[in-house]
Amino acid sequence: MPKQLEPVSLNVDMPTIMSYADLTDDYNPIHVDREFAEKTEMKGIIAHGTMSLNMIWRSLRQTLGNDAIAGTRIDVRFVRPVRENDIVTGGGVEREDAPGTYDVWVRNQKDELVIAGTATVSQ
Repeated sequence: MPKQLEPVSLNVDMPTIMSYADLTDDYNPIHVDREFAEKTEMKGIIAHGTMSLNMIWRSLRQTLGNDAIAGTRIDVRFVRPVRENDIVTGGGVEREDAPGTYDVWVRNQKDELVIAGTATVSQ
């Protein structure tokens, strides 16, 4: 298995957020209604958490292939919200003490951790 997952990135602009809302049928106003979102403690639009989580899945698939990730288990924490116009990058590194288990993450353009956790690939 590769020691490092290939990084993948996404520009989280408003058209991308709206496309994801359409895809998931999730129109929570914190994601799609600027006026509403600005009045919340988030002080603006935030992206769907699962949109960013997909960067980990894409990184796994790009590195290992579709067949290799069947049965893969991930365990993550959402550390901070992804804001409109953030650029997020997902990736990971295999643990030396646990072959097939990767420390995975998603970071924004400021190199701030957005999601952190592990992915265990079925072998």
